[in-house]
Amino acid sequence: MRFDGSLFDGSSFDYDVIVVGAGYGGFDAAKHAADHGLRVAIVESRDMGGTCVNRGCVPSKALLAASGRVRELADAEHLAGFGIHAAPVRFERQKIADHANQLVATIRSNLTKTLERAGATILRGQGRLAGHQHVTVRESGSGIERTISARDVILATGSEPFVPRGIETDGRTVFTSDEAVNLEWLPRWLAIIGSGYIGLEFADVYTALGCEVTMIEALDRVMPTFDPDIAKLAARTLINGRDIDARAGVLARKVTPGCPVKIELADMATKELVETLEVDAVLVATGRVPTSAVLNLAAVGVETERGFVPVDERMRVLVGGEPVPHLWAVGDVTGKMMLAHTAAAQGTVAVDNILGHSRQIDYRSIPAATFTHPEISSVGLSEADAKALAEQEGFELGLVRSYFKANSKALAELEGEGLMKLLFNKASGEVLGAHIFGLHAADLIQEIANAVARRQSVLQLATEVHTHPTLSEVVEVAYKQAAMAVAG
Repeated sequence: MRFDGSLFDGSSFDYDVIVVGAGYGGFDAAKHAADHGLRVAIVESRDMGGTCVNRGCVPSKALLAASGRVRELADAEHLAGFGIHAAPVRFERQKIADHANQLVATIRSNLTKTLERAGATILRGQGRLAGHQHVTVRESGSGIERTISARDVILATGSEPFVPRGIETDGRTVFTSDEAVNLEWLPRWLAIIGSGYIGLEFADVYTALGCEVTMIEALDRVMPTFDPDIAKLAARTLINGRDIDARAGVLARKVTPGCPVKIELADMATKELVETLEVDAVLVATGRVPTSAVLNLAAVGVETERGFVPVDERMRVLVGGEPVPHLWAVGDVTGKMMLAHTAAAQGTVAVDNILGHSRQIDYRSIPAATFTHPEISSVGLSEADAKALAEQEGFELGLVRSYFKANSKALAELEGEGLMKLLFNKASGEVLGAHIFGLHAADLIQEIANAVARRQSVLQLATEVHTHPTLSEVVEVAYKQAAMAVAG
């Protein structure tokens, strides 16, 4: 169904919807609104596509694809298992970097053309609130400011890398993921601060291309944000099986750029200095913070929570727990799940509510993936949260494991190292979550995500036929095991 702008009394506003920020959240919101006949303006101060397209998902996956080929061709032992003997691998760093840059340019251009074809107006400049239903845009280049109005305003300004206090960056010897995707050089010895998905993915890239890596994690175990069983198994391959020295429970309290870079490591508990490292470069992968300070939220009385814009499940911005009329926020700036596809989903949910369709977002069914070799993925509840829910609602938690080493396709690929954990309600059979490490885990998780979204029972899912031989049978085996536990 298409809606005419007149339904929104468009005559009294410059636009029906103004979107501030053109990352994936802003893009999907603007396109969805324009596709439904609304007059839309989208404001962007940097490059179209935001972090994901220009400094995140897109270029990093291009680097992972290229470096993954290098790793595969250089793994003589693995290739010998197939009876293959390859010559020494050579690669050109600049051409790998060019591959990522060209992909970014293509996707950025495609997004821009898509919005223009949909009828959205693209405004280049810095946007900020100028009161209710008004946005001031400072034009890029000229610096000229003008204030425009819209019935509804969607904030989608995203996030930026977090650099802890004591760490000084110079963009070359000490840098964040923003610079790492450019692959300007390959340091002989790289320290990566943080062992979340960003640190793991770049460790995968740099070690494949011949760099030694020291991974520094302040918390008491490496990969602290992952399921403990998955992390333990994944670390054998992704960290212990590579030229990576991983250290947990230590804080990089001071990092000084230079040649070499100096890192002061302190015990996390006592904050006492334990060692000073001298390395060629440091990648700071300590998470991300919202880009909200530029929005002038005080103009509408909104107070952030650690910089994040508070929203409800319909993506309405909140003040004191109550929604602000005609003001919405989506993507990383909300701090809900800082993933591009989450932002995109939030964008369409916000617009559907603007159009009068009451929609809420279901975060439990949104999957996450780390694109290492092999991959890690998850959806739904963690085991700890599932146990808490079981105790709260009075049901027994079910847990089964399915192993890649029992899967014909994984064995054919000589990739038998892998595990899937499935969490479910043992009374009803409802799927509560899943965690996977193994070949193509990022693709496999979608099937479970769909089941979580529909709140399906393993009793039904266990009857569904999967293609043989495929990796999807890892999921089938888990469903069947779970169904036996429910039926029994």
